[in-house]
Amino acid sequence: MPSRSRLIVLLAFAGILTTGCNKPVEPLPIRKVDKDYERPLPPGKFALRQVAEKDYPAFGKAWYRGKRLGLRDAVGNSIAYLKNPSSRQYYPLGPITHARVLLSLERFLDVLDQADSPAKLDDLIRRNFDVFQSIGCDDEGTVLFTGYYSPIFEGSLEPTEEFRYPLYRLPPGLEKDRYGEVVGGPWRTREEIETSGEMSGHELIWLSDRFEAYVVSVQGSGFIRLPDDTLYEVGYAGNNGHEYTPVSKQLVSDGAIQKRDMSLATMIAYFRQHPEEMDKYLFQNKRYIFFQEANGGPYGCLGKPVTPEFSIATDKDIFPRGALAFISTKVPDDGGDRNRLSTFILDQDRGAAIRAPGRCDIYMGVGEEAGKRAGWTYSEGGLYYLFAKDAPMPEGSLATDKPAEPVITQEAGYEVPPM
Repeated sequence: MPSRSRLIVLLAFAGILTTGCNKPVEPLPIRKVDKDYERPLPPGKFALRQVAEKDYPAFGKAWYRGKRLGLRDAVGNSIAYLKNPSSRQYYPLGPITHARVLLSLERFLDVLDQADSPAKLDDLIRRNFDVFQSIGCDDEGTVLFTGYYSPIFEGSLEPTEEFRYPLYRLPPGLEKDRYGEVVGGPWRTREEIETSGEMSGHELIWLSDRFEAYVVSVQGSGFIRLPDDTLYEVGYAGNNGHEYTPVSKQLVSDGAIQKRDMSLATMIAYFRQHPEEMDKYLFQNKRYIFFQEANGGPYGCLGKPVTPEFSIATDKDIFPRGALAFISTKVPDDGGDRNRLSTFILDQDRGAAIRAPGRCDIYMGVGEEAGKRAGWTYSEGGLYYLFAKDAPMPEGSLATDKPAEPVITQEAGYEVPPM
């Protein structure tokens, strides 16, 4: 398994982790009250279904957003990831090969260069790409879209009376194989790491709030504001090999927080009011992530930066890493009003609770305003993936009216470098 430089994936803590907003918005009406967005992919089934051209979404609606540099940056990050030999271990995924995903990204940049209008963009996409849609939670393509972001917490590089809760570096006694897995099985549990004293001397930074330190140790990266008002970025260095267990479910089960009220903000407030219960709940999650100083993030699970509104987190066991996608849903603006969002986007991250074809998380950015938008993003929509129809063509040339059949090959003969 590759290095999993993580973000605050809000759904790692609850169905939705809201941060509160000056203008609260209610979720979009859901057509069925009994939908199970978390329904796992049935055994032996592929998460994507090819779409007939008559059923393609209106790609031209994304033309204006397609002019933003953020989209090109996100595409470039996916290309850089796929050119790393270690990325090949995740392909082929069903009929989708590594070579086809990489070609699709390069072809898409050509399309962006040539599309001088919404109609031209729609036409070029239809000529050059096959479109696959997530089967969703109901085999009808219904996907629940939520948001996540990177919060900023207060901390210090030196322990003080105020800053007493450390994040730890990777301990020297923990060995990883070339896939990033802990050699010999799981290492110390979260409780052992935090209470045994064995990690003394391996502290990287201290935070002022124990639960906030827990949040960072779950998501694997973050931004810490130091006393001199500078930002210090921490990034993923490894984990202890234990499975993730969300504490939010136990809090709801115990009646400590009502499910409808569950959010990152309410969890922080709850543990500030009941610090004596942190051991009981936090130690149920045995998984722990270790850190190193980082720059240029935040990073997704591909080890590349994620881009606000142009990166998504999905279940990486069933969706293609780094691939070009298109989403159609609704998201709130800075004032809380929901607007239709039709955009090309890159699949560049994963979430601990994003484990189904009916779930997708949109990255909203860093800080409080991004948190507001992330917390109130909760709408159904469609999730599509675009794959090039044909083999590479001469530079500056795109598909003709009768494109060739897709080239599907088996990827093999690669080496995965040490992690």
